Amino acid sequence: MLSAKKYMRRRKGLLSGILFVLVPLTIFAGVVFLDDRKYYFISFLLIAYAMIPFFAAFEKRKPRASELLLVAVLTAIAVAGRAAFFMLPQMKPVVAIVIIAALCFGRETGFLTGALTAFVSNFFFGQGPFVPWQMFAMGLIGYLAGVLAEKGLLKKTGRAAAVFGGLSVFLLYGSIMDLCAVVMWTRDITWELVAATFAAGLLFNLVHAGATVLFLLLLTRPLCEKLERVKVKYGLFSE
Repeated sequence: MLSAKKYMRRRKGLLSGILFVLVPLTIFAGVVFLDDRKYYFISFLLIAYAMIPFFAAFEKRKPRASELLLVAVLTAIAVAGRAAFFMLPQMKPVVAIVIIAALCFGRETGFLTGALTAFVSNFFFGQGPFVPWQMFAMGLIGYLAGVLAEKGLLKKTGRAAAVFGGLSVFLLYGSIMDLCAVVMWTRDITWELVAATFAAGLLFNLVHAGATVLFLLLLTRPLCEKLERVKVKYGLFSE
């Protein structure tokens, strides 16, 4: 039997390896070897990857249907939030919901909720080669939010979550999607093209970051309180 410390270390190593090695390599392989045309296949692979560490968290016990349902509900809320604000470009609560999921239920849930939200919501907004990149970006933010929460560096308060959300959307999500735009445009990548693309996306990234800050300020405390009550009442995601 593994000790609790070794068990947690193995879980964290598995998730880190999938997120920082396997997912980028899969996206790269899709771009280079599949000419960015098999994005459904790549997206399904990323969902499978996201589910591995999530279910690995239940190695010592069986997952409950209520825990799986809760992830589905959080994903549905994020998707509905994106659809509800479709008329306002970049003004979406999607990343805010992903961060809240990670704050309450950990890095595995944050990663899975982010990846699923990006994939499912694009059935309404249109699938394309950009979807795996969105899945990676949202999953990464969910993962980091969970890590910081577990270390006590990110509290379940509006201000702390808002600061993290604004920075992560602007620096991580924005940069990843700008790089995606460059790769989708041409394989002849130059520093000038990268700089021009990042400059063109600056306003969009600022608006998206600002919207995430606003939604986190409004939603973090009330949603976390409700989710924590559900978690304690039904003993969800307990080790």
